[in-house]
Amino acid sequence: MTRLSFNHATAKFWDQGEVIEACAREGIGIGLWREPVAEYGIDRTIAKLKETGVPVTTLCRGGFFTTGGRESIEDNRRAIDEARALGTKVLVLVSGGLPEGSRDIDGARAKVADALAELAPYAGDAGVTLAIEPLHPMFASDRCVVSTLDQALDLAAPFPAAQVGAAVDTYHIWWDPNLYAAIARAGTEGRIATFQVADWTTPLPAGVLTGRGQLGTGCVEMRRIKAAVDAAGYDGPIEVELFNDELWARPGREVFAETVAAYEEHVG
Repeated sequence: MTRLSFNHATAKFWDQGEVIEACAREGIGIGLWREPVAEYGIDRTIAKLKETGVPVTTLCRGGFFTTGGRESIEDNRRAIDEARALGTKVLVLVSGGLPEGSRDIDGARAKVADALAELAPYAGDAGVTLAIEPLHPMFASDRCVVSTLDQALDLAAPFPAAQVGAAVDTYHIWWDPNLYAAIARAGTEGRIATFQVADWTTPLPAGVLTGRGQLGTGCVEMRRIKAAVDAAGYDGPIEVELFNDELWARPGREVFAETVAAYEEHVG
């Protein structure tokens, strides 16, 4: 349980200050999102974190390099600054999908590489690791042209591991036939920046983006993946991140308690 971290997105509409207080009572970390931090106020957030002693395991999110142009680079610099101010060493990146009207997925991935080349040294100076998160291939067209852990590691390879790593998220990569070799590779390269868990349920809901299942409700071999990540040398926080409309419609405190119990039963 000491490794558990509760990502605020799991109880998206719960007041951020109350989420932090709940994590403090449970003695666990928290994953924060930039938009709620901005709404709550970054100085107020920092003060609440110091008051409660809750560690921030990740900040979500940066990225969207393929369609944002120069503004995307500047926004990611701000995100790195925010991560440093909040005391987390990990900024999660969702790389971005195809530009409107484009079919050039290789060109989009090249834009991601170019953005990393510009941002990695800045992140390194701030003590922040850029964690490239591969998303399930169904999101390649509109959200993320990086679909496998190996692709994320290939993009990270030109940079020191302290600057660019990868996010291992069970929801997005459980299906990959090369998953366990890729996890071992990530460990050898020292690039597992964060480990996030969510289940995959079928049939998928109409809103696939918000269909992450509570732990233990789907088909992901959670303990097997955790064992592989542990064997690869990662001993950091394990963050539960669920986008789920049904969960969001329930009281945050109820979802929090359920999530802690599900983690203990199916992961911890």
